[in-house]
Amino acid sequence: MTDRPALRELGLDTGKKARLTRILFQHGLRNGTALLLPYDQGLEHGPRDFFDNPPASDPHYVIRLALEGGFNAIVLQIGLAEKFYWDYAGEVPLVLKLNGKTDIPADTKALSPLNATVEDAVRLGADAVGYTLYVGTPAQPADFAQYRQVRDDATRLGMPLIVWAYPRGLAIEAKGGKDSFYAVDYAARTASELGADVVKVNFPHPEKTAAVPPPYDGTFTTEQAIDGVVRSANRTLVLVSGGSRAGDEAMLTKARQAMAAGGTGLIFGRNVWQRPHDVSLRFVDALRAILEDYPGAVS
Repeated sequence: MTDRPALRELGLDTGKKARLTRILFQHGLRNGTALLLPYDQGLEHGPRDFFDNPPASDPHYVIRLALEGGFNAIVLQIGLAEKFYWDYAGEVPLVLKLNGKTDIPADTKALSPLNATVEDAVRLGADAVGYTLYVGTPAQPADFAQYRQVRDDATRLGMPLIVWAYPRGLAIEAKGGKDSFYAVDYAARTASELGADVVKVNFPHPEKTAAVPPPYDGTFTTEQAIDGVVRSANRTLVLVSGGSRAGDEAMLTKARQAMAAGGTGLIFGRNVWQRPHDVSLRFVDALRAILEDYPGAVS
C-alpha cells in the first residue's frame, strides 16, 4: 500500500488548498476521500449512453443524483454548467471539464480540444477544473502545449487541476492496450510529472502483457498493479474510474483495492446514472461504505 499524501504535503497554494479542502472535507463523507460523478458522456459518447435510463439525459436529474448520493463533486462540460449548475451552486462542488471530443473520429491521433477556460471555472464557482490528456498519440506535442497553458492558468488562479490521464493511440494498442498495467502506470506518472494536482486513471489490467516492455511482462496481481499506479503518481492524488459496466461485486472489489492502495477516491459516472434512480443510490451507498474505511488525513 502507498500512503496517501495529506494536502499539506502537496505544495499547494492557498486557492488550490482551499478548494480541495472544500471538496474533500466539506462535502461527501467529509473524511478526505472523494466520490465524483462525471456527466460529460453526452459529448464523449453521444446520447446513446442515456438509452438504458432515459431520465439521465436531463442534467437536473443527474445533478440531483449527485446531491442525493452525497457526492463530493459533479463533473460538467461548460454548456451544461452554464445552463443547469446555477440551480445547485454551493450545494455540490463543480468540476468544470475544459476539453472534450466526440468519439466519431478514431482515437489513434486523438487530441481533446479546449472548449472552456480556467476563467470560466472561476466565473461559474467551480472548485476544480478537469483536463483530458491523451498519453501516447502522435498529437502528444500539441496536447502537452495546450495542457501547459491550462496548468499555468490554474496555478495563476488557484484552481486545482484534475487530469484525466488516458493512454491512447496505435503505439499504446501495440503494447498491451490502453488499460494494461504498463499504459495506466505510465499515464499516472506522466500526469504527475506534468504538474497535475489530481490524476484520474482507469483500473489497470496486469494480465494484458502482449508486447509490453519489461518488467510489465511479468506476473502481477491486481493489487500490485493498482498499488504501482498510485505509487507512480507519488504526491498527485489519485481517482480511480469505475470503467465500463461490469458486475457490481467486481466493481466494488476494484474500488476497495484502489482505496487500499492509497487512492484518494473514485469517479463513477455511467455505472451510477445508467441505473434506475433507487438502484443508483443503493450502489452509491456501497461505494460510500468502502470510502468510510479509508479516511484521509485532515489537511
